Amino acid sequence: MMQFIKKSALLAFSIFSIATYSNTFQAIAKNNTPENNTTAIKTGADNYEKYLPLLKNKKIGIVTNQTGILSDNTHLVDFLLDKKITIQTIFAPEHGFRGTADAGEHVVDGKDPKTGLSIISLYGDNKKPKPTQLEGIDIMLFDLQDVGARFYTYISSLHYVMEACAENGIPLVILDRPNPNGSIIDGPLLEKEFTSFVGMHPIPVLHGMTIGEYAKMINGEKWLKNAVQCTLTVIPCVDYNRKMEYSLPVKPSPNLPNDQSINLYASLCFFEGTNVSMGRGTEKQFQIYGSPFLAKENFNYRFTPKPNFGAKDPTYNGKECIGEDLTTYPKLKRLELKWLIKAYQNTSDKTKFFNPFFTKLAGTKKLQQQIESGTSENKIRKSWQKDLTSFKKMRVKYLIY
Repeated sequence: MMQFIKKSALLAFSIFSIATYSNTFQAIAKNNTPENNTTAIKTGADNYEKYLPLLKNKKIGIVTNQTGILSDNTHLVDFLLDKKITIQTIFAPEHGFRGTADAGEHVVDGKDPKTGLSIISLYGDNKKPKPTQLEGIDIMLFDLQDVGARFYTYISSLHYVMEACAENGIPLVILDRPNPNGSIIDGPLLEKEFTSFVGMHPIPVLHGMTIGEYAKMINGEKWLKNAVQCTLTVIPCVDYNRKMEYSLPVKPSPNLPNDQSINLYASLCFFEGTNVSMGRGTEKQFQIYGSPFLAKENFNYRFTPKPNFGAKDPTYNGKECIGEDLTTYPKLKRLELKWLIKAYQNTSDKTKFFNPFFTKLAGTKKLQQQIESGTSENKIRKSWQKDLTSFKKMRVKYLIY
């Protein structure tokens, strides 16, 4: 999700209306497979009988993007306006309100041309809504599709929105959505000294919670600044449990184009902290990996990144990369390290393999040290188990499903 090599100063793509953009995404995400969805599941957004009464006669702020849709593909903003709900401001996370901006790209504030509503970016220098941006808002609505990984920044935006709401006395209503990696809890826990926007809390890489459950944990564990707590209401999904298969109807971000990429994301995102590409600038983002520096004799796949939707200047733009194609790899049930270890062992210069961002993604220095010292994957995984056991016990009291 994050490409921290550059921050582009380019403006976001041309602005489309909310409804048109939602429909466009259905075509772009054609290799998502709706037949994998359990049709009985109602997301929090579709569970509108529970939240519309809370919004009546209120001025609301809404944190959402292209994933904020109902089952009939109507965008939540359009739905609320049709129900005569007064929307004061739209707040957008990384990638923008329409989800078109590159990872790490500066997204400017603006207005939606269809509705005239103000859009405020919650990325870059303005990660937390300012008191002036919250003036006149009676209640905040939050509807973003998370993918269950610690470094996916939508849960970091959630943290700052909760904090701002708590400090300004604004109730927060979260419309919950299924976690597509819902039953997986794995990876090293983040250590406090490595807190950043790609890891804000002491949780494993894969946390196995919905965004509504996660919000309850943030509140309950008092992780907000000065241990403040916001007035929180979670509108749950209906007929959902975390063991269900769930295929997202739209891309959650530009470089997660399908179910396979979302499943592989947590394992391949570690490459963001190395000199290895994970497919930005191709049509197989987070389903392949490679670099010009891997041993040719040990890899049979080649790809050449080029600018495309979501990657205007990809790593190794125009250069052939040597690596591996995982597009047909069986669905993962855990965080997988073998590709990271294999790439490190086969790179031409190990001193240039890792960069400082790797520690932020891992949330600890230990993982890099373990890989560099030749520790086996099995031993690395065993080193996580005590922390994972404690986390699993702690999270139980916040679970909804």
